Amino acid sequence: MFGFYHPTKFCVAIMLAAAIMLTGTLSQSDAATGAVRFRIVKAGFIVGIGGGSGTLNFKGRNYRLSIGGINVGTIGASAVDLVGTASNLRTAADIVGTYTQGSAALAVVGGGRVATLRNANGVVIQVRGPAIGLEASLSLSGMTISMQ
Repeated sequence: MFGFYHPTKFCVAIMLAAAIMLTGTLSQSDAATGAVRFRIVKAGFIVGIGGGSGTLNFKGRNYRLSIGGINVGTIGASAVDLVGTASNLRTAADIVGTYTQGSAALAVVGGGRVATLRNANGVVIQVRGPAIGLEASLSLSGMTISMQ
C-alpha cells in the first residue's frame, strides 16, 4: 500500500510543478505589442512641465492617451512627435502608469529623441522622433500615461 501511495504523491507533485511552469510560460506568450504615437510639449527652467496626448493601436483598436510629467533639470522648450511600440501588453490598460528614464540629451531644432521606458506593469515603450525647439536637459524624467 505504501509503495503505491508514495509514487502517486510524487507524480502529482511533478504534474503540479509542470502546470505551474506551463502557466508562467503561457502568460509570457500572451503578451502582445501595440503601436504608439505621442505628441509631447514641454518647457521650463530648472523644473520643467510637460504634457501631451497620444494613441495606442492594440489588437485593431485605437485608444486615446493622455500624457503628463515633470522634468527636473530642464532648460528651454521643445515639442516632439514620437512613434514606436509598446510591448508586453496583455490588455490595453497595461499601458497606464508612470514611466521613468534617466536621460542626458541636447535637442536642437531638427534634432531627435530616442527613448526606452518601462512601467510597473512590465510594459516597455520604445519611441523615436524629431524634436522641434531648444532644450538642454540632464535629468531623471517621469512620464505618466492615462487612458482617456
